[in-house]
Amino acid sequence: MQDTSKQYDAVIEKCRNLFKNKMSDYGSAWRILRLPSLTDQIFIKAQRIRSLQQNAVRKVDEGEASEFIGIINYCIMALIQLERGVVEQPDMDTDEATLLYNEKIELTKQLMLDKNHDYGEAWRDMRVSSLTDLILQKLLRVKQIEDNAGKTLVSEGIDANYQDMINYAVFAMIHLGESNA
Repeated sequence: MQDTSKQYDAVIEKCRNLFKNKMSDYGSAWRILRLPSLTDQIFIKAQRIRSLQQNAVRKVDEGEASEFIGIINYCIMALIQLERGVVEQPDMDTDEATLLYNEKIELTKQLMLDKNHDYGEAWRDMRVSSLTDLILQKLLRVKQIEDNAGKTLVSEGIDANYQDMINYAVFAMIHLGESNA
């Protein structure tokens, strides 16, 4: 499992660096996005990955990895928005946003470690296409919860679904990295 932890950290470092660079370019403009808008952004990324996996022809020269990175970063933004709420104007500098990013990823990684222990690293035997489908399923669940004004009767909440999507996307990135090695 130690290997998984190191691989996880390597993927997150790549995602965090992109997040920080985009914060430098755009600031925290994402802070105005409502949760359904972030969910839709993640959905677009997941749909593109599925299309790339199903279609032989690609018209844009970007692969699955950049989309999985987008899913991870948008999910972290969504977790921050859940905690902090939506604002009318950007209100966060790169240092504060990175601190919150790190807090959210620390909790999400711990969830992964706990589940990974219980499931015996079953994700290692899964296909990237299955991880993509699970992300899409989680997105449909989140959309339904959003349509229910955030309420669930017996199911985990939106935050747990975003965390699962992050972890599935990290697993997919690890698989993609191993297949390219």
